[in-house]
Amino acid sequence: MADLSLLKPAGSKHSLSLPWDVKEDKHPLHTMPALRCVFLASVLLAAAATAAAALGVNWGTMSTRRLPPKVVTRLLTDNGFKKVKIFDADARTMEGLAGTGLETMVAVPNDLLAAVAADYARAKAWVHDNVTKYTGFDGGVDIRFVAVGNEPFLRAYNGAYDRVTVPALRNIQRALDEAGHGRNVKATVPVNADVYDSPPENPVPSAGRFRADVAGAMAEMVKLLNRSGAPLTVNIYPFLSLYGNDDFPLDYAFFDSNSGKAKPAPVIDGKINYTNVFDANFDTLVSALKRIGYGHLPVMIGEVGWPTDGDKHATAALAERFYSGLLRRLAARKGTPLRPGARIEVYLFGLIDEDAKSVAPGSFERHWGLFTFDGRPKFPLALRGGGGGNRPVMPVPARGVEYLSRRWCVLNPDAAAGDERIAGNVGYACERADCTALGYGSSCAGGGGMDARGNASYAFNAYWQAQGQAEAACDFQGLAVVVDDDPSRGACNFSVQVVGSGAAMAVAAARTVAVAAAMALLLVLL
Repeated sequence: MADLSLLKPAGSKHSLSLPWDVKEDKHPLHTMPALRCVFLASVLLAAAATAAAALGVNWGTMSTRRLPPKVVTRLLTDNGFKKVKIFDADARTMEGLAGTGLETMVAVPNDLLAAVAADYARAKAWVHDNVTKYTGFDGGVDIRFVAVGNEPFLRAYNGAYDRVTVPALRNIQRALDEAGHGRNVKATVPVNADVYDSPPENPVPSAGRFRADVAGAMAEMVKLLNRSGAPLTVNIYPFLSLYGNDDFPLDYAFFDSNSGKAKPAPVIDGKINYTNVFDANFDTLVSALKRIGYGHLPVMIGEVGWPTDGDKHATAALAERFYSGLLRRLAARKGTPLRPGARIEVYLFGLIDEDAKSVAPGSFERHWGLFTFDGRPKFPLALRGGGGGNRPVMPVPARGVEYLSRRWCVLNPDAAAGDERIAGNVGYACERADCTALGYGSSCAGGGGMDARGNASYAFNAYWQAQGQAEAACDFQGLAVVVDDDPSRGACNFSVQVVGSGAAMAVAAARTVAVAAAMALLLVLL
């Protein structure tokens, strides 16, 4: 039987509008129960399809060895994604997207904002090279949005992009308009949720306001977005509310926090009880927009997700719980208390694990993927509408993935346990490869059953795989050896890398932070 809860979410006054009152006995459908059920089921499926159409995903490419773009775009379409957001307009990625029909958000990277803001000719050239070149013809890329920067007002940037972001947005939208794309392609700015807050004396969503140091820039930006018909894009991460804050209530990070439990809501705002941090966060932004006269502006979620490793709360089980609740809400079109029934366009973060991302925010940064680095699903999801008869199932894995040989690089069994060279070589490997699974609370620590020798083997193998299994890369001053038997233990997986292309630039960008992280990690490993 169809689950009609999608037509009227529990506790909501908002129902799906039908062309007649289904309670009227005189309507012919009430004399034909089978036909009536078919009709209602079709309405339900249409609602689920609408929710699925609003679902996108972020495709990041900060990996030591990247899957071929066509393999990734097939992974997207095999799992029903209709939209994708990327962080640049890399030619290989764009070629992979060509002809797929995936609605795409490309991006102007932060390091180009100043140039695009200062020189309109640079904005025109960027639009020509990264939008016009790929769109407007059969077999091209279906570009719908241009992200101007990525979280440019983030506090951690210390104002580096505060003065250039809005001028860059203005120039990019003008260039899109003049090139004839403005009707179908909109420029937006993905902002972090730290651009708004509530005053300490009244920390509730209805008191939302923009951060004082960027309030002027945000007001000007919102005015531009409203004029062009573009949404405001915001990245919301309930996980980050929990990360590093042991006083934060765990259940409040999820959408089922009060499900079947008689306990007070953590945040009470007048007559509204906020039972999860996502709703409270989103509505704080809505209130901030209302405060400057743009309470009606559409809001799009540029990033939302849950990592699966690199922290005690970054697990596949908690990620599954988070996504299950999120996807059910999207399918039900429940909205939030200040925007009930709203259709919220959402881009999940992210598609695939990225082992070369900076770990400055935390080791979890390399584990946001719904899929592993090689496109294997981590947990069941209801990606095609959620709820109802569409129960969570394991997503379709990537097809056509080519792997390196099934061999591993490990610490030589003859190496002495007290050999002082081991620590230095582990540090060297972890500076240049991903060892985050070895950190406190991660998959290879504690319950992973790993000892100091196992940790060294993991580090050596991670480096060797990242180097494409080059013979000279498994030496480490004679401390390492190549083996054919899989050394994985329990939840701790020793990977075999893919044949895909390397990403030397990404590795170099992450290396500076990785050096410090690797040294800190040694305190845990040895």
